[in-house]
Amino acid sequence: MYSVELYVKIRRAVMVECKSEREVARFFGVHRKTVKKMCQYAVPPGYRRKSEPVSPKLAAFTGIIDAIREADKHVHAKQRHTAIRILERLRDEHGFTGGYTIVRNYIYEAATRQKEMFMPLAHRPGHAQVDFGEADGLYRRRLAGAVLLFPSRLAAFGWLLCQSIPD
Repeated sequence: MYSVELYVKIRRAVMVECKSEREVARFFGVHRKTVKKMCQYAVPPGYRRKSEPVSPKLAAFTGIIDAIREADKHVHAKQRHTAIRILERLRDEHGFTGGYTIVRNYIYEAATRQKEMFMPLAHRPGHAQVDFGEADGLYRRRLAGAVLLFPSRLAAFGWLLCQSIPD
């Protein structure tokens, strides 16, 4: 694992000082593909698995767990199976030899996969949805008759003075 200081030095050499990736790789003693990866991410991405680990004990029983969870959707909330109850059923009815933790983790991941996700709207200033409002207010210690407010999803906030009432 490379230090954050080295990460910053390499990114600065490539992006600010306009040195080639090969030149920077030779200077700092790292592979050129490492330099390319460092330039792609603003912060070090950390460890990333190539594939999810496979649980050999649970793999044969995932269909049964999914069927139990699907059947639970049609019953009252108090009658649904907990992870412990699903584990007990797997051991009693199907001869499961695994532990509680792998069953609980699978149930959590399956529930997370099926949840409805929402993506927040993000607008650049000037390209947002605008809600108009009107209010009386003070501007430079003078009463402003009408002020149009432009709150645009907190991406930017502006206001426009429409009419000024003399003292």
